Amino acid sequence: MRLVIKIGTSTLAHSSGRLNIRLVEELCKVISDLKNAGNEVIIVSSGAIGMGVSRLCLPSRPEDMPTKQAAAAVGQCELMYTYDKLFSEYNHTVAQILITGDDVKDKDRYAHFKNTIFRLLELGALPVINENDTVSTEEIAVGDNDTLAAIVSKSIRADLLVLLSDIDGLYSADPRKDKNAKLIPEVTAIDEDIIKIAGGSSTSLGTGGMATKIKAASICMENGIDMIIANGATPEVLYAVCEGKCVGTKFIGKR
Repeated sequence: MRLVIKIGTSTLAHSSGRLNIRLVEELCKVISDLKNAGNEVIIVSSGAIGMGVSRLCLPSRPEDMPTKQAAAAVGQCELMYTYDKLFSEYNHTVAQILITGDDVKDKDRYAHFKNTIFRLLELGALPVINENDTVSTEEIAVGDNDTLAAIVSKSIRADLLVLLSDIDGLYSADPRKDKNAKLIPEVTAIDEDIIKIAGGSSTSLGTGGMATKIKAASICMENGIDMIIANGATPEVLYAVCEGKCVGTKFIGKR
């Protein structure tokens, strides 16, 4: 299986922005095991700005672009150091790829991007992709890593995209506000009802939310790729995903 795993800031870090060491260690262990089983894995990882906020002792996620980019520059170093250290313990080599919206829109740069990923997979490396927040601006940015993960999945003809978040999946209403909200196990089409359910960002450190996940699902489904939203609080959920078990919310790609 060629699997793209998007790891959200809420999965990687505590609310303080500091790395959730125990969870990240377990996540890298499970992903390493999936690679050992013969799966091709690509990670799309958030967290650079959030970790930078913590390292720079900022009181909250910055609003201005220069400070966001400064936080990203600091946080990306910590993020990749952590991945390199943990995956090396299981004899897996990570490769950092930072892209911007222009890299996706420009035909030649987009081709180079895809060729690089395919070659890394052939070499047995584990690509870790993030938007290049240090140089991106609102005008050229992809905007969020849910969308980026869907674009990556489409580019490399992935079998499945898994979005690991702080929620079990798509609910009939916001489960944080409505105790009667029910998990929707499967979605075969993005209609007005599904769009209406989606809201804004759920955390102060991240940029995503259910709306961006629905957008990602739309991209995947149009290109025949299945997508699953699952709770990243328990990394072992990835085993269930790869075994085809019912986990979270599955969006069925058009065949």
